[in-house]
Amino acid sequence: MKTLIISPTYNEKKNVPILVKSVFELNPDYHLLIVDDNSPDGTADIVRSLQEEYSNLHLEVRPGKAGLGTAYLFGFQWALDQGYDRMVQIDADLSHDPNDIPKLLADLDEYDLVIGSRYCQGISVVNWPLRRLFLSYGANLYSRLITGIPIKDSTGGFKAWNRKVLESINFSDVKSEGYSFQIEMNFRAWRKKFNIHEHSIIFVDRTIGESKMSRHIMYEAIWIVWRLRIWRFFGWI
Repeated sequence: MKTLIISPTYNEKKNVPILVKSVFELNPDYHLLIVDDNSPDGTADIVRSLQEEYSNLHLEVRPGKAGLGTAYLFGFQWALDQGYDRMVQIDADLSHDPNDIPKLLADLDEYDLVIGSRYCQGISVVNWPLRRLFLSYGANLYSRLITGIPIKDSTGGFKAWNRKVLESINFSDVKSEGYSFQIEMNFRAWRKKFNIHEHSIIFVDRTIGESKMSRHIMYEAIWIVWRLRIWRFFGWI
């Protein structure tokens, strides 16, 4: 089966060569798509140079910074159009260990969506300050309580998708970004009764570059769960 790994980037020129090398050392038959938002640091140029070495490395550059959620939706649609069977989403900042990719893909033999989870077996987070850990863990608890979704790590961005799940979702209906994008996509898959599994991972905070977290992303995550609850109540999703 054809497998595509999708990683959105914005100013990740120091991390992206490490990610690319790690992915193709795992399996040279993987395909990797970098969706770059026209990074001013020249991330796209780094990827272009790496394409000379890796034939399965793909690059799509968007006009400007348009957000994580739309970057993944762009990548998902690109994957469907190109006929891929399995898609993996992974952050380019190396907070997700590429060595976990084969483990998530192996679980796709049994499940439709596999989530690399920081919280399904206690707390598996390294180098986060206590405040950020509290916010993340609390946001996931809040999400479960409001939406009813039985997932312990709904905001995580390391996931493996079976093609049929993404085909079932109308991407034009997905409006959220950041953490809330992850919640909404999980919620839509759950409401369509796909089999979802959480695979425990160790999340290590980035050591190179700057976090893209913002207050807007946090505020959006607070209200999106209520919107999803209302949609569920009225049967709109």
